[in-house]
Amino acid sequence: MDFDTKCPGYYCGRMPLPNDTFTDCGSCDRGWKRNDKFICVKCDDKLELYDLLFLAFNIIVPFLIHLFLIDYTTKTPKKFSKEIFLLYLCAIFEVGLSALLSVLLTEPKFSFEIHSCGVSSISDFYTYFFNPSPGYEKTLICTQERVYPLQTLVLIFYASCVFFMLLFRPILNERYCKNKVERASLAVYYGLYAFPLLALIYAVAGGFIYFSFPYISLIISCAVNAGHFAMKQDQDTKQLLISSLTSIRNVIIIVGNWLLFSFGIVSIKKYYLLLLAPVPSIFYIITAKFTNPENY
Repeated sequence: MDFDTKCPGYYCGRMPLPNDTFTDCGSCDRGWKRNDKFICVKCDDKLELYDLLFLAFNIIVPFLIHLFLIDYTTKTPKKFSKEIFLLYLCAIFEVGLSALLSVLLTEPKFSFEIHSCGVSSISDFYTYFFNPSPGYEKTLICTQERVYPLQTLVLIFYASCVFFMLLFRPILNERYCKNKVERASLAVYYGLYAFPLLALIYAVAGGFIYFSFPYISLIISCAVNAGHFAMKQDQDTKQLLISSLTSIRNVIIIVGNWLLFSFGIVSIKKYYLLLLAPVPSIFYIITAKFTNPENY
């Protein structure tokens, strides 16, 4: 075979065969990528820190969705009840178990080591749009997971979250929350809508999310922070400060926002900005009195 002839298309390559020959140009198998000679080679790179943070972001988002749905549907009071606390623990367990299972099912299987093909550009997430048409005739299909395992790993994780939510949450609601926590089962129903939508968003915009998730983390943190304080009936500076320090629920939400903000800062490697994590909360409390509609 004349290897001086390049394969058409940016992602097409030749898979090796057992008899030291190669297939015709086409897509590389899952976990493989083409090299400069358009030969498919097995991916054995280790995940970079940015990739690990990206996977962590995709774990954080479903976790926040679980917490929001539990908090929204159960109308969490100022003081946590035992049943509400158990729902939060169950959500943590579901997400943690899903993440563990997803890693173990990724090559090499049943190992905490993950082999990666790496990411060189945003087009690596959208190989479908780079299938060539030699001679403008039949299209050569070279669609593949060039960013292995960042696409399938995340989707497997989302599916696992739904599976474990349906497995554990109804048991918990029936045994401990029935007649004690109002509308606790609604968190499960809303989750059945939220996770497929989340998977669809990731399938369509995964590349954009990969290159912008640090800033998405900062935006989510600031938006949740503003929404949390805006829901308070009393917008007086003193009352906002007191309620933020005396309510366990408020403390958890505020500290969680600070951690998410810090995560975004770490992802963009601007460590000196970590001191700004409390600024959105402090800024809202100080300026709330100036934004009261009754003043205008």
